[in-house]
Amino acid sequence: MNRLYIISSGAGGESYISAEAREALRECEVVVSYVKYAKELKELLEGKEVITSGMTKEIQRCKEAIDSALSGKTTAIISNGDVNVYGMATLIVEMVDEENLWERLEVRSLPGVTALLAVASKAGAPLSQDFAVVSLSDRLTDIEVIRRRVEAALEGDFVLGIYNPKSRSRVKPYEMFLERLANYPDRPVVVASNVGREREKIVYTSSHKLVEAGVENPDMGMSTLLLVGNSNSRFTKNGKVLTPRGYFDKYDSAGELKGSRE
Repeated sequence: MNRLYIISSGAGGESYISAEAREALRECEVVVSYVKYAKELKELLEGKEVITSGMTKEIQRCKEAIDSALSGKTTAIISNGDVNVYGMATLIVEMVDEENLWERLEVRSLPGVTALLAVASKAGAPLSQDFAVVSLSDRLTDIEVIRRRVEAALEGDFVLGIYNPKSRSRVKPYEMFLERLANYPDRPVVVASNVGREREKIVYTSSHKLVEAGVENPDMGMSTLLLVGNSNSRFTKNGKVLTPRGYFDKYDSAGELKGSRE
C-alpha cells in the first residue's frame, strides 16, 4: 500500500528526533516540510526530493504529501515537536478521512519530544503533577475559547504549558493571558525560546515578574514556550523548578510511612 509518514522532528534541530523517525526518513523518497524544519534537518534529507513552503501553507503541504504518497512514492511530512501536539497529524487524518483514502493510503504517525517535555527536562522537575497545555494562537481557535481554557487551567491548579504566546501581529491573546496570570503572582515560570537550537535561551522568573514585563517582553515570540508552575511548585536551590509529587508528605527520607514507627 502507498505509505505516508507523519514524522515528528522534536523540539528543535536534530537533538530530539527519534531513531524511529530517522529510519522512516531513510525509507522515504519524498519529504514535505515547512522550510525552516527542512533546513534544520538538511543532513537527514540528502538524496530526497524535498518540497517546502512557508507559514500558513499547512493545507498545501498536506495535499502535496498525500498526492505524492498516492503516486506510489513513500513520503513523509515533517511536523515540529510531536505530530499530535498542535502538529500536522490532525490535518492529514482529516483530509484522508474526508476523501476516504484509507484503502489507498497507509498513514503512520511517529511520536516526538514536544517543546514542553524538552523544556521540562532542562528546567528541573516541573511536571511531576497534573498539567495542562494551551496554545494562545487565535488563528484557528476563538480567543474566548482560549480565555476559558487558560482560566480553567489556572483555577484547577494545573502546571500550565503555553505554546505560541505571541507574534508581531498577534498580541491580544497574550495580553489576556497576563491579565489572568496576575491573579496568581507567586508561581515559578520558565520562559524557553528556540529549544534544541543554537539560539536556545531559558529564563527562570515568577508570574509576578512576567506580568510586570508586559506584552513587550523581548523574550516572548513564536519560538517561545512558557511553563507556569502550580501552587506547589517552587524554585530549587540551584535555581530550577520543582513541582513535588508529594512523596515526603507521606514518607520519611528512609522511605518509611510517616508515623508507622510510633
